Amino acid sequence: MAYPNGYTKGTTNGSYSSLRRHDFHDSSRDTSADEHSRSRPAPSYGRSYNNNSAQPDHVHGVSRLERSHNNRRSRDYAAEGGQGNQSWSASRSRSRPGGRYGAAGNQIEEVLKYIEQHWGFMASADCIPIKVALQLMDSSSLGLQDQLSQFSEAHTQLQNALKVIVNEHHQGFNSSIGTFHKIQAAIHASQTRVRTLRAGLVDAKRDLIGSAQRPELKALASSSVAYDSMLQTVSTIEQLQLVPDRLEAQIREKRYLGAVDNLIEALAMIRKPELEDIGALSELRVHLSNQEQILTDLLVEELHNHLYLKSPYCEERWKGHMRRAALASGSTTMDSEAATASIIESERAIYTFLSNYDGSKPMQEDATRNPEADTFYYIQLLIESLNKMSRLDLAADKIEERLPVELFKVLERTLGEIEQRHPQSMMKSGRRRQQLASGGVAAGPDAEQRATLEDLLTMLYAKFEAIAEGHRVLFDVTHAILKREIVPSSEATMLNRSFRELWKLLQSEIRSLLHDHLASSGSLGTKSRQQNHASANIFKNQPRDRNRKLFKLQDTLKPGKDGKANTDLSSERSDLEFILKASVPGLVNSDSDASSLNKRPGALSNFEDDDSPSAVADRSATGHKLLISPSIFNMGLLLPPSLTFLRHLKEIVPTQQTSGVVPSTLTSFLDDFLINVFYPQLDETLLDLCGRCMSDPDTFQPDPKWNEVAKKPIFKGARRFMSIMEDVCGLLGRLPHEQSFAHLVVGQMRAFYDVCYEWSKGLLQRVGGSGEEGDEGNGALKMRLAADLATEGDINAVVIELLTAKDDDKEKIVLAEKESALLLRMIKSRDLESTDLIQDRKALAALCTLQVSMKWLAARCKALRFISPYAVDTTNIQTGHTRRWTATTVPTLSSNANSTPLPTTPYLPLDTTTAHQFDAVTTSFTELSTLILRTLHIDLRLHLLSGVSAALNTTYALGQPYNDPDPAILTLSEDLGSYDAQLSAHLLPPQHAFLASNLHVTANTALVGLVSTVPALDTHGSGRMGLNILVLQQSLKLLQPFADLGKAAQFYELGAKGPEAVVKEGPKSEEGYETEDLKALIRLCYDEERDKGLGDREAVAMKLGGWPARKTSLKGRGGRRGMGSRTQSSAD
Repeated sequence: MAYPNGYTKGTTNGSYSSLRRHDFHDSSRDTSADEHSRSRPAPSYGRSYNNNSAQPDHVHGVSRLERSHNNRRSRDYAAEGGQGNQSWSASRSRSRPGGRYGAAGNQIEEVLKYIEQHWGFMASADCIPIKVALQLMDSSSLGLQDQLSQFSEAHTQLQNALKVIVNEHHQGFNSSIGTFHKIQAAIHASQTRVRTLRAGLVDAKRDLIGSAQRPELKALASSSVAYDSMLQTVSTIEQLQLVPDRLEAQIREKRYLGAVDNLIEALAMIRKPELEDIGALSELRVHLSNQEQILTDLLVEELHNHLYLKSPYCEERWKGHMRRAALASGSTTMDSEAATASIIESERAIYTFLSNYDGSKPMQEDATRNPEADTFYYIQLLIESLNKMSRLDLAADKIEERLPVELFKVLERTLGEIEQRHPQSMMKSGRRRQQLASGGVAAGPDAEQRATLEDLLTMLYAKFEAIAEGHRVLFDVTHAILKREIVPSSEATMLNRSFRELWKLLQSEIRSLLHDHLASSGSLGTKSRQQNHASANIFKNQPRDRNRKLFKLQDTLKPGKDGKANTDLSSERSDLEFILKASVPGLVNSDSDASSLNKRPGALSNFEDDDSPSAVADRSATGHKLLISPSIFNMGLLLPPSLTFLRHLKEIVPTQQTSGVVPSTLTSFLDDFLINVFYPQLDETLLDLCGRCMSDPDTFQPDPKWNEVAKKPIFKGARRFMSIMEDVCGLLGRLPHEQSFAHLVVGQMRAFYDVCYEWSKGLLQRVGGSGEEGDEGNGALKMRLAADLATEGDINAVVIELLTAKDDDKEKIVLAEKESALLLRMIKSRDLESTDLIQDRKALAALCTLQVSMKWLAARCKALRFISPYAVDTTNIQTGHTRRWTATTVPTLSSNANSTPLPTTPYLPLDTTTAHQFDAVTTSFTELSTLILRTLHIDLRLHLLSGVSAALNTTYALGQPYNDPDPAILTLSEDLGSYDAQLSAHLLPPQHAFLASNLHVTANTALVGLVSTVPALDTHGSGRMGLNILVLQQSLKLLQPFADLGKAAQFYELGAKGPEAVVKEGPKSEEGYETEDLKALIRLCYDEERDKGLGDREAVAMKLGGWPARKTSLKGRGGRRGMGSRTQSSAD
């Protein structure tokens, strides 16, 4: 829109921004400060009147198009002779209606805005007008002469705007001049009146001094003073009469600061000398004095109610800590966000109060709030009130005096609440004590007892933490008051000792709680109680049972034989109870409390009347009821929450300089307890439990419920021992991962291995006979032959190779042939006796069960192995240093995600060194299992060799056909069947398969290799030999389905054909018979009548090569008798 003066309202031309010369703040030509100043002129004057357009970020220079446009506007303005100005002003007024100075106000405001935007640098203090004038006169490209017309026009418009304002408001200016003169005249008149009043006051004072000798004026003055005093006294009495009601109202509303102020003020007024002689105030004076004592007691009682959580307003404090513990253990049923918010709120309360508390100024009571709703604010209110009454010393003494009783009551209330939640825990505890008394093995707490103890610890430590927070607020408020009133440090220490005393008692309570729930060192599992029982040994001096009551004071109150009660003793007892109640409140229960206590199940009176050991165990040494049975395994539940509580307590404890409590030593008493009480008790418990487990008569009896934990029978002792180890490891996993605990476990594992090893040696021992030279007839205990061969030698090496061989049948066949050859060579060099073999099938079953038990135990122990990142070994600590077990981290399942995750099953925390010792013990279990397996492997083959030797060591020159096998073969088949029955019933399938594998190789080797022991053989004997081989093969197939004795059968079939067939076909046979065995077969099957054309016996045998046999050798072989040999018949 264009106006007559040529100016344009707004910037509707889109080419405006593209024709700007250069930016004021980023000029490409200006390098100096002066040149920079010349580059700052603004764009067209009319641009600033666009109300809708936004202001530019920078001031830009004027383009050439704008300069020509401005020149044209200047000519138009000159031609119109000022009409353009009026038109411009009108348009300006229409663009912005209203203003500060009326109609002309808009104009002046827009001019000033334009000047501020485009010529504002001239209003600064460092502007040099001459410099600006020279720039306006400069016609060069760097000068501002092209903006001179704009500058002049702006100046003209400013002058015109000022003239318009003056013309519009000249009447107001004139009237203000007259008003100013009126105000000046009024001020002058006021000054004159003040001077006159001052002179009058001076004259009155002079007249009064001159008339001071007049007696009537003195009398009037004295009467006035007396009347004033009387009026003040009456007013004071009226105020004092209102004090009792006001005090009662303020006490009822818990506004104790105001009540204390009113009471102190009232006592100060009523104790004035002028009110001493007023008899009407005597009752009020006594009442107010009593109110002072009553208010003091009330404040102390209210302080104890909030310190020890008796008030219902305090429940949320300790319940918030319980929710935090439940959330940390994952046992809460609340929504996680709601539980977290509640926990944060409860934790923030103490820190918020301590951070916002300013004790440098006295407390100001807020009458608009309920003071008791905020516990910490209420404690501050009570302490400030007691301080105003000068009763801080009395409050400190009362707190210290009642602290043990209050903590005792807190624990009793907690036990009562837990007992109501878990009513079954006490009954299970009694059954558990009876089980221990009957000789049962102690184990960890069951689910119900675990839940009871966890609930007890969570609630109790939550209350203890809330009590500590209250005492911290008490400490800080008292410390601030003493500092504010500049009390000497020695006196301040005596007045502010509550937290130090609280810590001592909490330490004592925690120690007692831990001690009461652990098995006492003198009565582990009621062991000492059984040993010291009068019926255990009538000839032994029995110590007196100190827990048993010799007499009861209640018995003295009962009527005697004459029916009269002892009234003197009753009165003395009543007086004693009255004195105790008055001196130590809470020490003695009232009659109502005592009666209710006696009526309650498990009451103290009932407990005292019961002399049984189980009843004695219902109460701890501190008098608290025990909800679960004491056990060393409770420590896993006791220690973690105790350490968590102590860590929280460290955050609450005041500084060491003020409280005297060193935070770094808060857990030193717990370290002392772990070292001097728990560690010896754990050692003694492990010795006792494992000792009973190893020494019980049924330790090496099969467990009737073995199928619950294993695939084959295991011993009762192994299962008991593993149960103890898992319970102990479950306990140690929840304690600091101290390696001294792990050393105890490893030591007991080693002891159990020693017991099992010695028992296995007992099964394999025999009474020495005529086995080896030098031991004949000496009766020395020796190991059976299989046990000796399984420990060392070539045979043991081959068996080990068989155990570790891969699933390669050819390799196993080669190893089996090597083993058979070694065994055959061994029995050729010595005679097998019955004592060399495991004949007792019970012993065989026991060995199999021991092998499975050791294998099972090794696998279960390996499952307990865990290299803990929290493991600490303090056993090598230097002398004079304290072992700080509690300084280590107690791991939890909710540990850092970056750390090694903890197992969810029982585990034994180990470090690298202890892990090597643990691995050595588990390897010993495995080695014992493998040793038994090797022994059984060799013994089974010795049984086979013994039976084959007995079957061959008889004549087979029968002279007639036989349709039944040799009795020795039948005995061997029966023996192998019973042997295999025990193996299959007690060994796992892989181990059974190992023992029965390739037995046919041993049988073939024996049948062929022992041919030289056969005295004679005829045609009927060859048939019976074939029958023997067939029967034995069928027996072996029961152990191994693929058993094949074809090698032996072909060998004796070859002998039945005659010596010539042996010479021709024997060396070429695929079975690979030995030359010596073929020679022995030739000698055995040689018939002089039939084979005399071939030459003599030795000549035919020598056709196979080698050295001729000596005659004595044949005689010696033919007359050899081994195990199972029989007397030859007449046909021999």
